[in-house]
Amino acid sequence: MPYARTDDGVKLWFEETGAGVPIVFVHEFAADHRSWELQMRHFGQRHRCITYGARGYPPSDVPEKPESYSQDRATDDILAVMDHLKIDKAHVVGLSMGGFASLHFGLRHPKRALSLVVAGVGYGAEKDQQAKFRAEVEVVAKSLLQEGMPAFAEKYAYGPTRVQFENKDPRGFAQFKKELAEHSALGSANTQIGCQGRRPSLYDLVEGMRAMTVPTLVLTGDEDWPCLAPSLLMKREIPSAALAVMPNCGHTINLEDPDQFNRIVGDFIAQVDAGRWPKRDPRAMSASITGMKS
Repeated sequence: MPYARTDDGVKLWFEETGAGVPIVFVHEFAADHRSWELQMRHFGQRHRCITYGARGYPPSDVPEKPESYSQDRATDDILAVMDHLKIDKAHVVGLSMGGFASLHFGLRHPKRALSLVVAGVGYGAEKDQQAKFRAEVEVVAKSLLQEGMPAFAEKYAYGPTRVQFENKDPRGFAQFKKELAEHSALGSANTQIGCQGRRPSLYDLVEGMRAMTVPTLVLTGDEDWPCLAPSLLMKREIPSAALAVMPNCGHTINLEDPDQFNRIVGDFIAQVDAGRWPKRDPRAMSASITGMKS
């Protein structure tokens, strides 16, 4: 099996297909590398596409202690895969947990990113929701360790921003739930504690966002409630960002509506590769509503 090794000795399993300008796909908490299959097939026709299992997600290593998991680790694991494959720059496409890693990659390693897709990002980001989110992280981790993955998957898969997927595509949802049940309970619990529960609020990253120049696409479903306000925040604060909202969609947008997801992301990457992605005109941020002053 192909593995990349991180600076702290963790082996990350990866797969790749295609040739051309590289795209790295970074998965969400409830998914794994398999969730990007429809994107690997689609974009692999024109690009070199890479996806990998995050630490804690077999066949990648599952470190035993939560201290081995953090937002910085998740971000630098993208870099470890790219370095192993001798990729200087890539488009980085992440969803949810992977979207947070993509954003932080742009903040910490901007010279290595051709562009960023920051999709489904916002859970626990709003200041008045942080305590609630962290309390739920503890509940999730406890459930994972006490009940195991199959029992956890039967509950977690039916969250308020995932039922849209079940209603739209029962067959795809069933596969998603089956694969979730196959994850490592220890790895998932440690990911919750070390990465999800301790990551900084997006609202504490505004200064860094304002300095970003990497072309960025913020993407969310319109029924992914925890991500709507944070998506607007990122659109407003990142000068190189655009915002796309997928109608009647929840959280798992790359699986729930892959055709629309691929079209939006593909158009974005094509503009970036053509050198046509704009940076916001400062005049668009006028304090005036109409541009007319009394």
